[in-house]
Amino acid sequence: MAPFTPLYIDGQNVPATGDATYEVRNPLTGDVVGTAAAATYEDSVTAIEAAHRAFKTWKKTTLDSRRDIFNKAADLLAGDKYKAKIAIALKEEVAATPIWGYACWLASQGDLRASASMIERLRGEYFPSSTAGGHVQVRRKPWGVVFGIAPWNAGPALAFRAISCAILCGNTVVLKASEATPRTHAVVAELFEEAGLPKGVLNFLSISREASPELVSKIIAHPLVRHVNFTGSDRVGKIIAVEAAKNLKPVVLELGGKAPAVVLDDADLESAAKAIIWGSMINSGQVCQSTERVIVQRGVAEALATKMVALAQNVRAGNSYTDGAKLSAVFSEPAAESIISLIKEAQDEGAVVLLGDVTRQGTLVQPHIVKNVKKGMKIWEKETFGPVVIIAEVDTLEEAVEWANASDYSLTSAVWTQDIDRIEAVAPEINAGFTNINGPTFHRESLIAVHGFGGASGYGRFDVDAFTEKHVLVTHSRDRQYPGVF
Repeated sequence: MAPFTPLYIDGQNVPATGDATYEVRNPLTGDVVGTAAAATYEDSVTAIEAAHRAFKTWKKTTLDSRRDIFNKAADLLAGDKYKAKIAIALKEEVAATPIWGYACWLASQGDLRASASMIERLRGEYFPSSTAGGHVQVRRKPWGVVFGIAPWNAGPALAFRAISCAILCGNTVVLKASEATPRTHAVVAELFEEAGLPKGVLNFLSISREASPELVSKIIAHPLVRHVNFTGSDRVGKIIAVEAAKNLKPVVLELGGKAPAVVLDDADLESAAKAIIWGSMINSGQVCQSTERVIVQRGVAEALATKMVALAQNVRAGNSYTDGAKLSAVFSEPAAESIISLIKEAQDEGAVVLLGDVTRQGTLVQPHIVKNVKKGMKIWEKETFGPVVIIAEVDTLEEAVEWANASDYSLTSAVWTQDIDRIEAVAPEINAGFTNINGPTFHRESLIAVHGFGGASGYGRFDVDAFTEKHVLVTHSRDRQYPGVF
């Protein structure tokens, strides 16, 4: 019998109102691999109110006690129990490969410990007032109830990110799981309960795909919800931004990417090719930091492309649990069809496919490398979110920067060169939140979250500044003067 994932509200696992549920299917086999509670608006309000009640006491807890809960959660997560839970859930819900499941599990541990270390950033300020005899205190104050919306593509890692800094800062959270991965994301609530997080501080909702648009809008509008964060597509991100703006609520948006790898003619081509293929193919390209575009100086373009093809032709999509494939299925058949359509359209406009058969088998898409891609082609402008990398050739450094910035996306990038002066000439000019020098576009730092530089990659960061506001307390001297009236 397929496992059931309940809601988690005010410290209790509960069914949805009316026992409403929905099915979860494996994208590779189409099999039903679970059912989940389909939360209603009534359930959502119950979760919000529980979070609001918990906020009254959680905001007063010591920083040390919060840190200890996070470190205990990381210790528990490192054990075999949660390692197995995550691996099984990812295998069944998104057909993830074992290595991707392991990577998500490992990254989540590091993120929890990094979050615990952020308590030092919650220190305030103290300085003399501009009025004689007075002084000023600046305290970090949590917002209250935070609504976090997590995506399906990175296991529990991005669900942890949706809640961790917020909770550490003294907020309470209502977490909405991806409708595709309720069991994977429910691990987050289970783990923190075991780590000793008080009831109501974290509440977990799974909502059916059909009900999500209306319910998410209503949750954002609820007067007790003070802050919103969303990780996912730019299409949905724009909707979330509008709903937050309607209600004058701050929002953190980490959206899509079309990451460029700029390869200059003095680069180590062997290393660049490995980083590009790894960065474009990991998790079948279903990562917002995936290397989608290669912008290479013409003199080394053929050599780089040859090395890329040689590496990628040994990588295959399939069922990694039965045939040893290194790439998983993509998220859905419509997603697979969209990927193939982008490649076919590029071919029709003059692009050349160096690797790949431009077909799909259900949700399986094999690696594709496409060259002679031009600005303005849909494959240049749209995030493929699949195992596809495109190549464009340029002559000068100025052209390389121009082409790298010819995108609405601004999440991550990479620059490949062995010349420090060329690094300084190119890297700072790229419009991206992260630029990796001689490394892959898919990279994360535990102490600073990946963030966009505006546009289709969103805005805001998962950090202390986002999840607190500065509260200024000015103490005035008893001898203060009030000229003009007294």
